[in-house]
Amino acid sequence: MFPTDMPPLGTYRKGVGAVYRSPMPYAGLRDCMPCRIGAGKRRNILASSQIGDPMARGKMIYEGKAKILYEGPEPGTLVQYFKDDATAFNAEKKDVIDGKGALNNRLSEYFMKGLMQIGIPTHFIKRLNMREQLIRQVEIIPLEVIVRNTAAGSISKRLGIEEGTQLPRPIVEFSYKDDALGDPLVPEEYIIAFGWASQQDLDDIIALALRVNDFLSGVMLGVGIKLVDFKIEIGRVWEGDFQRLIIADEISPDSCRLWDMETGRKLDKDVFRRDLGDLADAYTEVARRLGVLPTNGPQPGKPTLVN
Repeated sequence: MFPTDMPPLGTYRKGVGAVYRSPMPYAGLRDCMPCRIGAGKRRNILASSQIGDPMARGKMIYEGKAKILYEGPEPGTLVQYFKDDATAFNAEKKDVIDGKGALNNRLSEYFMKGLMQIGIPTHFIKRLNMREQLIRQVEIIPLEVIVRNTAAGSISKRLGIEEGTQLPRPIVEFSYKDDALGDPLVPEEYIIAFGWASQQDLDDIIALALRVNDFLSGVMLGVGIKLVDFKIEIGRVWEGDFQRLIIADEISPDSCRLWDMETGRKLDKDVFRRDLGDLADAYTEVARRLGVLPTNGPQPGKPTLVN
């Protein structure tokens, strides 16, 4: 019989295995967007939507290729800012796509809230404005966790599998997070030997990744999109003597491969990688299908782009 004071799933007392977690509370997904973004048009973001609460953001502590992290308003929190920068091939190809950061912010919020609704813990606390989220500060495990449902990208090149081939089952891979090394794939033996994660951690990371895959696949199927693959990052948080593994970073078309189920049109960063059209249009189409963008509302006058 389970005790009544059990910590969450993915939580471990030092020296003890995983224990049960009850579902987390859920907040509504679709709060009002301050401006309407039309598909097929270059996205312009209102200056007023960028400002948010000036007290919420502290000093910058890290800048990556697509996001900036700032100190948060409370201990143990961060403000995550989504940039318009697009990069590919380990930042060898770069551009700035107007509105990309705002779209990824809204889409990542949508997915993170959906995961929390079904009991999968994430770092997400709330969206602050069009480009910023308040998140929990975590210790990032230095791995990208990749889940593949269909052959595409590097697995097709490595193994000579035709792109678009359905894999016999979802495959989970790990790459070591190091841009200078090109984020190389690593086996579980390396991960354990170098102390990046324990065997117990890996077992639960794989379980979390497959649950995320089930959720995202179902959500995308419902709007006519095929989830080809995706990558996530996992963070550790400590609550007293308990370690908890949670989903961190972001979930957006930057980190997923998404194909239209009827036409095969790519709706992800491959549009930028392969010069297949307007990246913002592709991301806007994903957001439109998911209902993240409003279908009506007041039209803003002469919006000003804020970098």
